[in-house]
Amino acid sequence: MNRRPLVLATALAGTLALAGCSGSGSSDTSKAELSVSGTYMPQPVSADMAAGFLTITNKGGTKDELTKVSSTAAGQVTMHSTTGGEMREQSSFAIPAHGRLVFRSGGNHLMFEQLRQQPKQGQTVTLKLTFAKSGPLTVEMPVKSATYHPTTGN
Repeated sequence: MNRRPLVLATALAGTLALAGCSGSGSSDTSKAELSVSGTYMPQPVSADMAAGFLTITNKGGTKDELTKVSSTAAGQVTMHSTTGGEMREQSSFAIPAHGRLVFRSGGNHLMFEQLRQQPKQGQTVTLKLTFAKSGPLTVEMPVKSATYHPTTGN
């Protein structure tokens, strides 16, 4: 009886089991894993100011922070929170590990100030999102109708 194939199969199975435990899989949960969805800007009614909304999802095991937003479409982009009807400018927003940061109408939002030209429905605005730990993300924000309300809730 030749035991060599059985020994090889057992050794291979042990090697595969150990490789699965090594933590070198496709997802490193020890750092933030950021993605952006639900971006939109209602067509501004003002010639010099607009609002923007989006969701940042962190699938990683470490929190991060959104520290800056910029766009060539505006002189500056500021971040605001709204609590109890009161709007306050924020210098950063936390993005929890395995969590989300949501910018939505009536809540956290972006303000595009000193617009270089008034964005129109159907156009897109490019944003650069800067984070405390992760590299920057560049995203496209479509301009929707002034009365647009997404089904996703942001």
